[in-house]
Amino acid sequence: MAMEFRPRVPPPHAGAATAGHHPRRRAAAGGEGERERVRVQAGDALPLPIRHTNLIFSALFAASLAYLMRRWREKIRASTPLHVVSLAEIFAICGLVASLIYLLSFFGIAFVQSVVSNSDDEEDYLIDARHAPAPAPTAPAPCALLGNPAAAPEKMPEDDEDIVAAVVAGTIPSYVLETSLGDCRRAAGIRREALRRITGREMDGLPLDGFDYASALGQCIEQPVGYVQLPVGVAGPLLLDGRRLYVPMATTEGCLVASTNRGFKAIAESGGASSVILRDGMTRAPAARFPSARRAAELKGFLENPANFDTLATVFNRSSRFGRLQGVKCAMAGRNLYMRFTCSTGDAMGMNMVSKCVQNVLDYLQDDFPDMDVISISGNFCSDKKSAAINWIEGRGKSVVCEAVIKEEVVKKVLKTNVQALVELNVIKNLAGSAVAGALGGFNAHASNIVTAIFIATGQDPAQNVESSQCMTMLEAINDGKDLHISVTMPSIEVGTIGGGTQLASQSACLDLLGVKGPNRESPGSNARLLATVVAGAVLAGELSLISAQAAGHLVQSHMKYNRSSRDISKAAEEADRPKKC
Repeated sequence: MAMEFRPRVPPPHAGAATAGHHPRRRAAAGGEGERERVRVQAGDALPLPIRHTNLIFSALFAASLAYLMRRWREKIRASTPLHVVSLAEIFAICGLVASLIYLLSFFGIAFVQSVVSNSDDEEDYLIDARHAPAPAPTAPAPCALLGNPAAAPEKMPEDDEDIVAAVVAGTIPSYVLETSLGDCRRAAGIRREALRRITGREMDGLPLDGFDYASALGQCIEQPVGYVQLPVGVAGPLLLDGRRLYVPMATTEGCLVASTNRGFKAIAESGGASSVILRDGMTRAPAARFPSARRAAELKGFLENPANFDTLATVFNRSSRFGRLQGVKCAMAGRNLYMRFTCSTGDAMGMNMVSKCVQNVLDYLQDDFPDMDVISISGNFCSDKKSAAINWIEGRGKSVVCEAVIKEEVVKKVLKTNVQALVELNVIKNLAGSAVAGALGGFNAHASNIVTAIFIATGQDPAQNVESSQCMTMLEAINDGKDLHISVTMPSIEVGTIGGGTQLASQSACLDLLGVKGPNRESPGSNARLLATVVAGAVLAGELSLISAQAAGHLVQSHMKYNRSSRDISKAAEEADRPKKC
């Protein structure tokens, strides 16, 4: 028998209603590198579950009010003074006042807490750097809290040598060094020396100095011992949607920047490229198990019913100023239900944002579905950091199409080939060849090359290159076969301009080069959308150049020239020890 649903406006504290009774729902999908913060709620101090406490006081309020109204009406009819009260009336008055104070106080505190809690959401910060106090250059930077502070020794040795010996011996955990010392650079140096003694490896080529460890700890890295250097090249200008952009690319693959730059030149000499964003929404899909498939289907019907969308959106949106529910799509596997929530995320990539909002909805649904067992906040129906048809079809992040018309003379002069050869190669290689290989979203020449290089340079999550590189490249001869129309369709570009690695100095500088550093205060989300179109525009140029090189037979020659070392390998070790000159 189907359950009857009554749409209701959720109280501000609904998210805390059952949190204490479902610890599994607090677990994040560890394979996807997310962190969950357990926030103290107003009802955590109550001895009973919050919904039971609210029910008791609400019933007490209603019963006391009804009894007093009936007694006062009888006194008026009997001309009995109202100030003459019986013992039962005294108890009723006390119950009325106590329940009224509880309900007003609790709901007020919960409402204020839900508003104030938004201020510390990492995706919601809009802090003007001009008002931030400048850090003293000589003072050690404050370090983020890592690990369990209780595991730290009561007194840390003052001498670095003693600390290193204690770390090697295992009496001091490596992860408490930043917390205990208060100096992130010193902690990294001590940890590195301890690692050298344990492994016997010097790590001379891994630099230690010259990096702000405090800016990365607690957000980008744990237990650092140095940093890896990557060269950053610039290709451009990219003429896209009327803008002239210079695109930073961090890579160790020779020819990549040069090839992309040639594509930019061909596009610019043909009048530029244009882009359109089809969708903009991040997804999270928790997995829940029910006693039966019928119960799972009941919740599926409730979530996908348009009549319930406003109620779900109210619950979903309350923990973020930018996270706004766009829709819910469900799938079932037996008695397991997968709920794919899609929402806008402003200028943040938005994984943490959407996870918090989804948790609100799960807490709310638990009242009507107490038999729902949430297995994971992420059930892989999202799908994050995995090649999946759901992203290829429905999109995730920004869905972008970028196109350009390359003139015949440009194809011959810049790309050194002809239109017909390009169209034929694209069909046989990118379309038919990828189909023969059973590709999923891989109908392109090398989109992931470009995506990864830009992601690393601008502080994106490199692992999301998996779905962000899904791309279909299309080439057509137009204008009686003289000119070339080229387009790339990329349904799941996942980028942000705040949070994560974007706040590191080098990555922030690359974002600034593109004019998309930080949040856009006038139009939230505009910076992230512009960055997504830049990624698509760069992929367009990279595809154009590589396909041309393959059509002209220049690929091997180019890589032999730019992507192979001419050094004598037998002398490499000797040269590595000699002083270098630029």
